[in-house]
Amino acid sequence: MNAASEQAPARLLVIACGALAHEIVWLQKLNGWGQLDLQCLDAELHNKPKLIADKLAAKIQQNRQYYENIFVAYADCGTGGAIDTLLAKEGIERLPGAHCYSFFAGEERFTQMAAAELGSFYLTDFLVEHFDRLVIKGLKLDRYPQLRDQYFAHYTSLVYLSQRQDAKLMDQARAAAEFLDLNFRHEHSGYGDLQTGLQEQILKLV
Repeated sequence: MNAASEQAPARLLVIACGALAHEIVWLQKLNGWGQLDLQCLDAELHNKPKLIADKLAAKIQQNRQYYENIFVAYADCGTGGAIDTLLAKEGIERLPGAHCYSFFAGEERFTQMAAAELGSFYLTDFLVEHFDRLVIKGLKLDRYPQLRDQYFAHYTSLVYLSQRQDAKLMDQARAAAEFLDLNFRHEHSGYGDLQTGLQEQILKLV
């Protein structure tokens, strides 16, 4: 290693769910995190959680020789602990919680929300923006409308957990609730543990 590379500032690679790309880029610009590099996996893995750990493993191995500092911007995301098993072997940390709703809202607040209203279906900004692709088409509700009542039989409400205050997204979220025939509720979370988790990793570089 030459002197120039020894003096180069440390960098952080964040391997994230594609559903978080917009939020992470925005936070990076807002906070001036110039030492953060972002690589994303396909957001459609939301519907195929069993594939996430293997995809993460491949992405980590692709980058190990280039980055000393790697952080994973995923919660468990329905993998049944597979992500944690992988990251324990790799010595890499991830965002807290079982899913993105809990780290956006914060673990304590989300637990309270979930307990107060069982049968809630949650959407984030990303899921509202891509509701047609990820929910309607992703669950084949466009081809088999009768599946809606089967998939959502035990839900009573749609909770829009917003990161931004955006009137257009609010209208889209209300339309999504109407499409699913669910009551609508809005909870603003901001960026929650996504922001604080990334900030902690950035501070470790200093």
